[in-house]
Amino acid sequence: MLSSNPGPIGIFDSGYGGLTILHGIRQLLPEYDYLYLGDNARAPYGPRSFDVVYEFTRQAVVKLFEMGCHLVILGCNTASAKALRTIQQNDLPQIDPERRVLGVIRPTAEIIGSLTTSRHVGVLATEGTIKSESYDLEIRKLSPDIQVSGVACPFWVPLVEYNEADSPGADYFVKKRIDEIMRKDPAIDTIILGCTHYPLLMPKILKYLPAGVRVVPQGEYVAESLKNYLERHPNMEQHCSKHASVHYLTTENPQKFQEQAQIFLHEPVEVENITLG
Repeated sequence: MLSSNPGPIGIFDSGYGGLTILHGIRQLLPEYDYLYLGDNARAPYGPRSFDVVYEFTRQAVVKLFEMGCHLVILGCNTASAKALRTIQQNDLPQIDPERRVLGVIRPTAEIIGSLTTSRHVGVLATEGTIKSESYDLEIRKLSPDIQVSGVACPFWVPLVEYNEADSPGADYFVKKRIDEIMRKDPAIDTIILGCTHYPLLMPKILKYLPAGVRVVPQGEYVAESLKNYLERHPNMEQHCSKHASVHYLTTENPQKFQEQAQIFLHEPVEVENITLG
């Protein structure tokens, strides 16, 4: 039986990238409690099939509900692309129609129309997110005149997780993908970083992007969207506890998570190991 008492806002990611989403949300909404769950033992999700990503994401959402969350944010682009709609439509009515799961793709799609002048937008993301065409579909729904081009960046996540984002070796891989997307559509004036790891490569990305091309990291837009959502849904807002706390859960080694979290958050964290599935 799920608790009806107020609880933390859940943030789920396959790994560490969702920490950039959590950071953005905490900057804007520091008063709430947060519960971050990283399925680090089974990351990365990017190359996995739709069915596997859906099942893993569903397990994580159920776990966060069991731990008191009424609202869960999928701070993972791959999970948002491959699992969100099925969970919203098929699972929530059975689990608890009053609980909600939100993703990171729609908030970015909603803002992009006001950011691009040329109406040509690029998406840099994992293979899974690019293949799902989720950004193309969401942006087309809201702004049919925008042309979207996507490029997968398979080596960018390991660069971040192995703390190589500032290394000279990262330059080759970042420049290669930037050049590829600008060749694909030279009219692009706005690029979405469709993976939550990528903001940590921002200095390199800005170094190789043509002048005048804007970069859109997701954290601040997801945070603004969440703030707006809570204002529009006072009943859900009342189910979110407010003690300004954050707790971290991982399916991997807690010590490894602590070391990686330092890269993303620049602060020490306490983390607990859990099992999913």
